[in-house]
Amino acid sequence: MPLSAFLLASAAAVLHAAWNVILARARDVQAATTVALVLSTVLFAPVAAATWDVRPAALPWIAASAALEIVYFALLTTAYGRSDVSLVYPVARGSAPVLVLAGAAVTGVALGWLQAFGVVLVGGGILLVRGLSGHTDARGLALALGIGVAIAGYTLVDKEGIEHASVVPYFELVLVPVALFALAWHAAQGRLGAVRAEAGWATLGASVFAFGAYVLVLAALTLASAPAVAAVRETSVLIVVALGAYVLHEPVGRSRVVGAVLVVGGVALVALG
Repeated sequence: MPLSAFLLASAAAVLHAAWNVILARARDVQAATTVALVLSTVLFAPVAAATWDVRPAALPWIAASAALEIVYFALLTTAYGRSDVSLVYPVARGSAPVLVLAGAAVTGVALGWLQAFGVVLVGGGILLVRGLSGHTDARGLALALGIGVAIAGYTLVDKEGIEHASVVPYFELVLVPVALFALAWHAAQGRLGAVRAEAGWATLGASVFAFGAYVLVLAALTLASAPAVAAVRETSVLIVVALGAYVLHEPVGRSRVVGAVLVVGGVALVALG
């Protein structure tokens, strides 16, 4: 893997971790996420227009991806509002590649021994992140696994959909209905005031970081293989655990740190195996 690709993927990991922590620490996570979604669609729009290439065959995949993204953000905001980000993020990001691999295996793709070992590592890491004592956050774990299912779902959908469109316009068309749905939900709940209250530098930063992370991953993919980029990108799990401890002051013990390391190692084996 070229050093330039490694640095780009690493920077993407940092930005992805940062926007998740920014939203997790917001006073109103759901409202802040809505603001970030709206700002992201605005930021993406000029690039999408300049690179527009969307064929009709992409539309069913865009619709399916948007539906899964709505589920993803609904679960994410609920989880961040009720549980530790240092629990939710590692479990969600770690379980998603395993679920994608399982989906590929169902379609007949052979599972290598390194990938199988990676699945075991991810499973063990999730158990440690969750905690082995009786006082574990079962609700947070369930939400995180649900998020992982949503990530796996839209990953598999996007893999097909992107064959029929340029990347940025495709993502813009996926994101617009998600942002509109979030705004409509807040309007129906009489919460537009809460949305306006979360508009500020923090949510602008989250939207810029989310956009930047996506662009950096795309840049890395032009220089290195997708599995290698994915493996480096998931180091964001370790960054989130560290930020959870030092920024959000969450109870991150040795077990959670070791679990996060196992998750990252397992994801790397799944990606590279």
